Amino acid sequence: MQSHYDAELKDTVRYLGTVLGETIKAELGQEWLDRIETIRKDGRSSYQGDSACSEELKEIFTDLSDADLLTVGRAFAQFLTLGNIAEQEYNSAMSVDASMDTLFTHLDKAQLSTENVQKAVSKLNIDLVLTAHPTEVTRRTLIHKQKELAQCLQDIHQESLDPLERRRIETRIADLISQSWHTEEIRSVRPTPVDEARWGFSVIENSLWEAVPDFLRELDERLKQDYNVGLPLDASPVQFSSWMGGDRDGNPFVTAELTEQVLLLARKRAAKLFASDLDRLQVELSMFDCSQALRDAVGEDNEPYRALLRPLVQRCGATRDGIADYLAGKKVDQSNWVQSNEELLAPLMMCYESLVECGMSVTANGLLLDTIRRVRCFGVHLLRLDIRQDSERHADVFSEITRYLGLGDYAQWSEADKQAFLLRELSSKRPLFPAVWDASDDVNEVLATCKTIAQHSEEGFGIYIISMASEASDVLAVQLLLKEAGVDWPMPVAPLFETLDDLNNSPAVMQNLLSIDWYRGYTKGRQYVMIGYSDSAKDAGALAAGWAQYESQEALVKVAGDFNTTLTLFHGRGGTIGRGGLPAHAAIHSQPPGSLDGGFRVTEQGETIRYKFGMPKLAKRSLGIYASAIIEAMLFPPPEPKPEWRDLITKMAAAGRDNYRQTVRHDKDFVPYFRVATPEQELGKLPLGSRPSKRKPSGGIESLRAIPWIFAWAQTRLVLPSWLGVMRAIDAVKAESDPVIVEEMFANWPFYRSRLSMLDMVFQKSDPRISKAYDERLVPEELKHFGEALREELSESINSLLSLTGQESIMDKDPLGKESMNIRAGYLQPLHYLQIELLDRIRKAGDEAHNSVLERAMMVTIAGIAIGMRNTG
Repeated sequence: MQSHYDAELKDTVRYLGTVLGETIKAELGQEWLDRIETIRKDGRSSYQGDSACSEELKEIFTDLSDADLLTVGRAFAQFLTLGNIAEQEYNSAMSVDASMDTLFTHLDKAQLSTENVQKAVSKLNIDLVLTAHPTEVTRRTLIHKQKELAQCLQDIHQESLDPLERRRIETRIADLISQSWHTEEIRSVRPTPVDEARWGFSVIENSLWEAVPDFLRELDERLKQDYNVGLPLDASPVQFSSWMGGDRDGNPFVTAELTEQVLLLARKRAAKLFASDLDRLQVELSMFDCSQALRDAVGEDNEPYRALLRPLVQRCGATRDGIADYLAGKKVDQSNWVQSNEELLAPLMMCYESLVECGMSVTANGLLLDTIRRVRCFGVHLLRLDIRQDSERHADVFSEITRYLGLGDYAQWSEADKQAFLLRELSSKRPLFPAVWDASDDVNEVLATCKTIAQHSEEGFGIYIISMASEASDVLAVQLLLKEAGVDWPMPVAPLFETLDDLNNSPAVMQNLLSIDWYRGYTKGRQYVMIGYSDSAKDAGALAAGWAQYESQEALVKVAGDFNTTLTLFHGRGGTIGRGGLPAHAAIHSQPPGSLDGGFRVTEQGETIRYKFGMPKLAKRSLGIYASAIIEAMLFPPPEPKPEWRDLITKMAAAGRDNYRQTVRHDKDFVPYFRVATPEQELGKLPLGSRPSKRKPSGGIESLRAIPWIFAWAQTRLVLPSWLGVMRAIDAVKAESDPVIVEEMFANWPFYRSRLSMLDMVFQKSDPRISKAYDERLVPEELKHFGEALREELSESINSLLSLTGQESIMDKDPLGKESMNIRAGYLQPLHYLQIELLDRIRKAGDEAHNSVLERAMMVTIAGIAIGMRNTG
C-alpha cells in the first residue's frame, strides 16, 4: 500500500509539473523551460547532498536579472502548490472512514456497555474556532482555482473514464494551471478583517455545509449499528466559531462598526444557504399525509409540508436581500427577517415528526434531517463570533471613568480594591457611565464594541476572550462593561493565560474568581478558560511551555470540580509545533485526564483550515479524527503521571526554559543574528493577515507576534523555536535519573511521548545546510559563530532523539509523513537559494527596493517556502 501511495502521488506530482512546464513554455519559450528544468534537477541533487549542485544554483541566481529571479520564484512556488494539491486530493481519496474504524475497533475490544458509549457520545462537543488572520498566504481567487483542480484530479483517477472524458479533464487541468500561472499570486494589499471573514464563510459554504451532516450521518449509523445508540435529534456535537471580525487584540482595523458588518454578512450568507436548502425541501416534500399538529398549523392544504416551508423560504430570501440593502445604506423593514434558530427549527421539527408518524421515516431522515443538523451546527448566524481584547484596554476604560468621577485611578488600585469596586457596580441598579462623557477614542471603541454585542442576538456570539489576563478583576471588568452596555444574557468571559507566569498562576486566579458568589451565580456552573500556546512557547521554549500548559490544565480541572463548575478549556494552538500544533489525535490524547469533560474547543488557523477542511471529503475525515480521538480519550483516558514522572519532567522543563532563555533573552548576539539571518524584517512587508506583525509598533523582539517569530525561522529551515534547549535539557536530566523510570515514562505517558514525536516532525523540516547557506551570504563575520553553535545543537538534538526513540533516521515511524516532505524538498531547495540572493540584493538596495520587482520576488519566495513547508506560523 505504501509503495502504491508513493508511486501514485509521485506520478500525479510529475504530471502536474509537466503541465505547468508546458504553460511556462507557451509564454516564455523552450529556453526558459530548459532553465527551470536545470534548476529543478540541481535542487533535487542539492537536497540529496551534492554541494556542487548547490554552488551551481548560487551561480545561476547571481547571474539572473531581478525580473528573471521573479519568474523562477513563481515557477517553483507553483510547483509546490501543485504538489500540495496532489497530496491533498490523494488524502481525501483515502478512506474517510479510517478514523472511525479505529475508534469502533477499540470500543469493540474494550467490550464497553451501551450506557458507557452513550454517555461519552452525549458529552461529545467539538467547537472549532476559525481564525484566518495569521498565515493564509494564498489569495481567495487562487484557492477557488485550486479547489477546481483538486476536483479534476479526483475525477481523472476514476478507473471507468473513457478516453474522451479523460481528454476533457486533462484540458480543464491545463486550463486551470494556465489561469493560475497568469494570475498575480501575491496580494497587492493586506486583506481586511472583512475579507478574512468572507474567506471563512466560503469554507463553510463550499465544504463544511456538506461535510458536517455527512459526518454526523455516518457517526449516527455506526453507533446504531454497533451499539443501538443514535445521535439525539437535538445533538450538536460539532460547532463552528470564528475570530474573523471579532479579534481586536492588537488589530486597530477591527472596530465595533466592522464587527457589526461581519455579523450581518454571516447572517446574509446563512440566509442564502438555508433558502437554498428549504427551497429544495419544499420541492421534495410534496406528500399529502401529515400529522394532526401539522394539519392544525396549515389548514386543509393538499400539500401541508410545502405550505409550512414556503413562507420560510421567502423569509430567508427577505433576510438575505434585506441585509444586502441595509449594508448598502438603504432603509429596510426587518420584520420579516429570520431572527433565531428556533424560527427554523420549529417548523422543520414539525415536518420531521409528522413524516415519522405517517410512516415516512426514510424521508424524514434524508435531506430534512441534514437541514435540521445544519441549523443546530451553523444556525441563522452561520457561526458564533468570539470577541477578543487585551486586558489593558478594559483597565484603561475604568482608569478614565474613575478619574472622571473623582474616585482616583483604577490602574493604581490593589487587586482587592478593584474587585470590591467592580462587584459593587455589578450589583448596582444605576449606570456607572454618564450619558455625556468626554472619553478617549480608545475607550469609546471598547464601549462601542460592548454596545454592538448588546444590539445583536446571543446566538450570534461565542465567548469574550481577555488576552494577557492575570487577575480575577480582568474578568469582572468585562462583565461590568457588558452589563453597562445592556447585554442582558450571560455572555461567557474567558481569561486567556498566555505567558509562562500567567499559566502557572492561572489556578490561583480561577480559585479567586470562582470563590465570588456573584460570579458563580452569573456563570451558572459553566466556565471557559483559554490556554495560550504561541506566546508561552515564545516566552519559555517548547518543553517548559508544554509542561506549564499541562499542569495548569490539570489544576484548572480540579479547581472547577471543587466549585461544581463545568470547565471548557479553549486551546489556542497554531498549525506549527512552535505554536503548540500537533496532529489532532496526539494533541487530544496528551491532554490531562478530565480535561475533555467540558468539551473540546480549539483554534483552526490560517492555512491549516484549508488543508483540513478545504474540501468536503477532507473535512469529513478531519471531523472523524477529532470525534474518534475525543471519544477514545473520554472512554480510555491517559494515565495520571506518576510522582516520579512529574519530578523528571519538571526538571527537564526547568532546564529547557533556562537553556532557551539563555540564548533568546540573555545572549547579546541573539537579536542581531535573528535580524540578519532570517527574513524577519522583510516578512513585515508581506500582506498576510490584517493584523500588524507587532503588538506595539515600537517594540523589539518581545513584542513580535508568535506568528512572524515562527514564520521567520521556518523560512531558513532552522525552525529554532520548536526545539531550542529541549533535547539538551532531556539528556542532562536523563543522565542523572533511573533509566527504568525514563523508559517507563516514554512507554506509558502520552504527554511525554507526544513532545518527542513533535520534535521528530520538526527535525524532518529542519535543514542545517540551508541555514548555513543563509549565514554564509547574509550574516557578518562577527556573528557567524552564533549560527554555527545553533546548528551544532540542532545536530546533537537530532542524534539524541534518534537514540531515545530507537529510530535509525527521523520520522522512521511515519514513512508517509516523511515521504510527503521528501516529495517537496527538491522544489523547496531552489527557492531557499533564490531567497538568499534576493535578501542580499534587497538589503544592498535599501529604500530603492521598496515596491520593486525584487520585493515582489521576495514575497513569492516567502509564500512558496511556506507552502512547501505546509505551514507558516
